[in-house]
Amino acid sequence: MNLEFLREKADYIRREVIRVAVSNQAGHIAPSLSCIEILTALYYECMNYDFKNPYWEDRDRLIFSKSHGGYGLYAILVDKGLIPKEEWENFNKQSSKLSGCIERNLEFGLEAGCGSLGHGLPMAVGLSLGAKLKNKDYRVFCLMGDGEFQEGSNWEAVQFAIKYNLNNLTIIIDKNRLQAMDFITSILDRTERDLLNRLKGFGLRVRVVRGHNLKDLVRAINKAKFSKRRPEVILAQTIKGYGLKCMENVPKFHYRVPTQEELSENNSYE
Repeated sequence: MNLEFLREKADYIRREVIRVAVSNQAGHIAPSLSCIEILTALYYECMNYDFKNPYWEDRDRLIFSKSHGGYGLYAILVDKGLIPKEEWENFNKQSSKLSGCIERNLEFGLEAGCGSLGHGLPMAVGLSLGAKLKNKDYRVFCLMGDGEFQEGSNWEAVQFAIKYNLNNLTIIIDKNRLQAMDFITSILDRTERDLLNRLKGFGLRVRVVRGHNLKDLVRAINKAKFSKRRPEVILAQTIKGYGLKCMENVPKFHYRVPTQEELSENNSYE
């Protein structure tokens, strides 16, 4: 693990997300920024993936369930040569094939469309079961937002995954504590530990990590690969809008694009 390389990549991807999204007036910047390190750990270190052949049958799969926060995934797949650079530069314009919420496009390395929240984990569970039935060794990763766990379909998927011992499934939760326009504890959860306690109560092993610490993320993801009996969860504690001080932990920036004045306030990624 080359931490300096991974940190440089994460910083580059964050700058790309901010540059393109602000220039093209694309909202959902804040939810994209909170999961940059998670995606960097997966695509530059942990996943088994042939970037020259996105149709490779034995590739690891990422189901990006928090689909509205996928700008970092686009930027990484551009950097890896799967998405043409012009598609990224024209993102949020009619001339680009990249949509605001991720849509399935295997040529671009995009495994599933997940615009409606709560569908990504059920799809990941189905892929994991399919791999078991076909005696395939590929792993399935599902990246979710913590707000998504207010969808009942996810808890049904969790029960199914445990029942069928889907140890080839790793669920990574971007726990940035916000959903849409408010903090999760203001909607349904009573405390910060509610989600953790529910996950454990369903029988899942949960690894809690610092979500912007690449060393912690890589270690947790690699350890989860060796699960013997059940799917594992990585609860990554993150900051929504991480890297832009004007956005960090500010609910109104779930979708709103910052002004130039806001961007100039103590930010490292202008």
